[in-house]
Amino acid sequence: MRIALTGTPGTGKTTIAELVPYRVIDINSLVKGGMNVGTDPDRGCLEADMDALNAHLSGLDSDEPLILDGHFSHHFADWSIVLRLSPTTLRPRLESRGYKESKIMENLEAEALDVILVEAVEQCSRVDEIDTTGKSAADVAKIVTELIQGLRRLPPGQVDWFTDFFNP
Repeated sequence: MRIALTGTPGTGKTTIAELVPYRVIDINSLVKGGMNVGTDPDRGCLEADMDALNAHLSGLDSDEPLILDGHFSHHFADWSIVLRLSPTTLRPRLESRGYKESKIMENLEAEALDVILVEAVEQCSRVDEIDTTGKSAADVAKIVTELIQGLRRLPPGQVDWFTDFFNP
């Protein structure tokens, strides 16, 4: 069973993936390791070879949970756990990574507009959504583990950043 641990960059995917008791595949490492079609000239980042990734990941199917860590991992899974983070908390994380302002804004807009959540809902048979804002990595990893064990359910629609920006 392939489970995507997905979300906008900076929401905590890799940190959480390191804490869950399951096998984890880092999608970004696969892309950096050669499963790419070159560099995006506008963004300066590698473009994933989606066909090569899909072929590679399809060969890893098993009955045990396999966590796919990455902001586009939902393209390769039947179930997505989408990590969310308030844009006001996300900005400083992205700044601390040295992202350009254009990349920060692109990611803040994606988070505010639920871009990854919507993609996951369109592509996966099950989606859970976790607001990581103000939670420790250990607490979020516990929630992820409980979801996988069937002890919790957090369907989409529980996170709304609209009030962060337009609260009167």
